[in-house]
Amino acid sequence: MTLLEVENLAVHFGGIKAVDGVSFSVDKGEIFTIIGPNGAGKSTIFNLISRIYEPTSGRIRFEGRDITSLPPHSVAGLGIARTFQNIELFDLATVLDNMMLGRHAHRRTGVFEHLFFGRRTRDEELTHRRKVEEVIDFLDLQHYRDQMIANLPYGVRKVVELGRALCAEPKILLLDEPSSGLNVEETEDMSFWISDIKNLLGITVIMVEHDMNLVNDVSDRVLALNYGRVIATGSPAEVQAHPDVIRAYLGGDDTEAA
Repeated sequence: MTLLEVENLAVHFGGIKAVDGVSFSVDKGEIFTIIGPNGAGKSTIFNLISRIYEPTSGRIRFEGRDITSLPPHSVAGLGIARTFQNIELFDLATVLDNMMLGRHAHRRTGVFEHLFFGRRTRDEELTHRRKVEEVIDFLDLQHYRDQMIANLPYGVRKVVELGRALCAEPKILLLDEPSSGLNVEETEDMSFWISDIKNLLGITVIMVEHDMNLVNDVSDRVLALNYGRVIATGSPAEVQAHPDVIRAYLGGDDTEAA
């Protein structure tokens, strides 16, 4: 079953074609990875899907629904969550508080109900806390749950941001360079968590990543970009062996690259 469809998507910034006619589809239960050199348009595609950028042309469909013109705040409610290449957490809040923010799209009580903190509000708050605690347990963050983000090492912060996205209970999770800044051991842990997110939680993953070991370990399919255009799609091995991918990464022709 196709969960996400991108059709002839493009965005131009002045004369720069950051994304230029990109099309792909992602099936439910798949880990789909986008690779490419710096500036290829990978994170820009995430910003288009999450509606941070307005496309110049093209269509984005989620579960068969056209979401191309939806406002950004509506996307999380549909079941699309994401992490960022640069960690976007509140440094002076605890791990628990940051992860509770991931529940925002599921809040059904209003401002006045929160003001008086009636039974409906209390019940909803307990439900949110239970969901967050489940994610904390899943990611082994129990030791850090009450600590301030500012006091945590970088690797733990990356996991917390992943956890905040999972707290939104997404159907599809956009991971923007999840291994960036991590050491070898932390990257291996991230690989296990991404696989478990798919296999245990049943969440579809779209990932932008440079670490090819991680790409090979977890990806079902890979799409390679260069200069905003698709140059190859297939299994990790097929894409890495493609002559255009070799040229994009190493320069020259494929025989020279080999």
